[in-house]
Amino acid sequence: MTANRQAMSMSSSPEPRFKVALFVTCMVDTFYPEVGLAAVELLQRHGADVSFPSDQSCCGQPAFNAGHRDTALKMARRFLDVFAPRLESGEIDAIVAPSGSCVAMVKHYFSVLLDGASADERARAAVVGAACYELTQYLVDVLGVSACAARFEGVLAYHPCCHLLRELNVDAQPRHLLAQLRGARRVELPGADECCGFGGLFAVKNAEISAAMGRRKVRNLEASGAETVAVCDVSCMTHLNGLLGRQGSPCRAVHIAELLAAGSEGGDTGETRTDAG
Repeated sequence: MTANRQAMSMSSSPEPRFKVALFVTCMVDTFYPEVGLAAVELLQRHGADVSFPSDQSCCGQPAFNAGHRDTALKMARRFLDVFAPRLESGEIDAIVAPSGSCVAMVKHYFSVLLDGASADERARAAVVGAACYELTQYLVDVLGVSACAARFEGVLAYHPCCHLLRELNVDAQPRHLLAQLRGARRVELPGADECCGFGGLFAVKNAEISAAMGRRKVRNLEASGAETVAVCDVSCMTHLNGLLGRQGSPCRAVHIAELLAAGSEGGDTGETRTDAG
């Protein structure tokens, strides 16, 4: 993976309390490196020492969802080979990704792929899964962040992405962080917990249904008056922006990492933080 590695300036401290490896995910690495950079900025700003294992690759979710279990298993084992030794040695104590869907794959579906594996390998996967966090989950639940001191001028709604909400039960954390954005006028999104229609391969295999679900989400965004909708997964962001653009809507979907990292450079952050870990 590339993920603008040279552009990512990783912090270093003699004895960091929070040692994080960034799992950047395929879509962020390939299409949205700015989201990865924003994630690093947020983690560093709130006290984490961030490393980027350059030998990381896909978690195997696309292959798993397509039914290619053998391929997905190879990718899962590769993921474990990259991150498990770093956890075991104490080089890192957490793996953080700006994606609920990829984190859900690691936490919940590696065990499915490794059902017939050795007890040691299953235990290794369990350790890695327990150490894997979605970005806002880690910021709030581990780093104890209560405000990111960012500024956003405009009308803002939040769309909870399906894997984040349903498989990780993460909802309060991104909402809490968005509530602290200075200058934002927050509005509720009707049918917020309804799927946007992307669903990975679902959008390919069931294009008409996917588009219909997306158009419903766009109608709800228009009804809310939102100028921007915050999301925690770039896959949903891509789907929504495609639909919004084709329908001529001025609203745009933006990853939460970029919203929370914006607008506070060079000034007094006034941030509030409690040590939760």
